[in-house]
Amino acid sequence: MCLAVPGKILSMDDSGALKMASVDFGGVVRDICVEWLPEAIVGDYVLAHVGTALSLIDEESAKASLDAFEEIEKLMEQDSVKNRQIQD
Repeated sequence: MCLAVPGKILSMDDSGALKMASVDFGGVVRDICVEWLPEAIVGDYVLAHVGTALSLIDEESAKASLDAFEEIEKLMEQDSVKNRQIQD
């Protein structure tokens, strides 16, 4: 199983051997390869896995996924707090 994360393309660079893009993944910006998505442009949302854009997605789907990841993070933090309280 792999996890693809949605992100928004902020800028693109095709000066190297592979076309790259600076992508915002919910506040974390990373450079990833977009060589296999020639139709991708700045402002598009992509699903990325291991530094490579796999597909384009719509903004609504991207935001729904990012919201779900945020909710999971909150639940994990709550669980961590509960476990510390039990141990104390």
